[in-house]
Amino acid sequence: MTVSTSLPTSLPTSPTLRDHLDLVRAPAVLSVVGDTLAGAAAAGHRTTPRRALLPLASACLYAGGMALNDYSDRHLDALERPERPIPSGRVTPRRALQVATGLTAAGIGLAAVGGGRRALAVAVPLAASVWTYDTVAKDRPVGPVVMAACRGLDVLLGAGVGHLRAALPAATALAAHTAGVTVLSRGEVHGTTTPVAAAVGGGTLAVAAAVTAGALRGDALGRTARVAAVAAAGAYVATCLPRQTDAALTPSAANAFAATKAGIRAMVPLQAAWAARGGGLASVGVLAAVEVAGRLLRRAGRRPGRAEMSET
Repeated sequence: MTVSTSLPTSLPTSPTLRDHLDLVRAPAVLSVVGDTLAGAAAAGHRTTPRRALLPLASACLYAGGMALNDYSDRHLDALERPERPIPSGRVTPRRALQVATGLTAAGIGLAAVGGGRRALAVAVPLAASVWTYDTVAKDRPVGPVVMAACRGLDVLLGAGVGHLRAALPAATALAAHTAGVTVLSRGEVHGTTTPVAAAVGGGTLAVAAAVTAGALRGDALGRTARVAAVAAAGAYVATCLPRQTDAALTPSAANAFAATKAGIRAMVPLQAAWAARGGGLASVGVLAAVEVAGRLLRRAGRRPGRAEMSET
């Protein structure tokens, strides 16, 4: 018996809002809004209404990348993930590509308005990196490096050209974490390996140690900011390390998938740790609200009778 991988080219009805949210992984989009907050805090930028557009720019670029991911993977998903929007027939490939293009354009536009030419100079290569990953690099050995570059550039988007050096430690930490999550995600279907999962767990500890050490020796930081940075670093480790340990002990596909999801959720406390390290306590408060919103969205997605939205 053969398995058909043909995809619908038309829909009996228009995609619903729920279908579009599923396409762009709505809960996971929240994991990216703190990148520019961490970068801005490191660069010493004040929070202004105009700069508040930068997290929205990041969200658009990320969501566009998720839609492009499903467009690029539509034939593979027909075999491995038939419940996703395109192979299930809820969203056509053409519609997914339109969403990806529109959100990418919106992200670049919001970056230009929110941060001017200095932000635009980072947003364009960031968007190019996202499209490169989804269309060319994803299944190649360089894939995790390209994805890590996307996350690092997103942090630098918050700093802008002229302040990149100050944000480099935060960008490097988020990029390193992202590389680990991406490597683990490659085992979601067929399983990972103990050395890979153990290395990713070691990377988690190294990233947490870096932000903690920086906060403790930051002479310009007040007591509240130091405590917030250390607490957020602890929350980061608690969010993802247990699942990574499970994957190292039993490198099954289920454990790799759980570790990947935990790694995505751990982005928010990691961003909060670096925002606090930069003295951005207001940004820490925003990220606390983002964490609550993410929990509520994930809980809503698990209600009986409703399919849980995938985060990867």
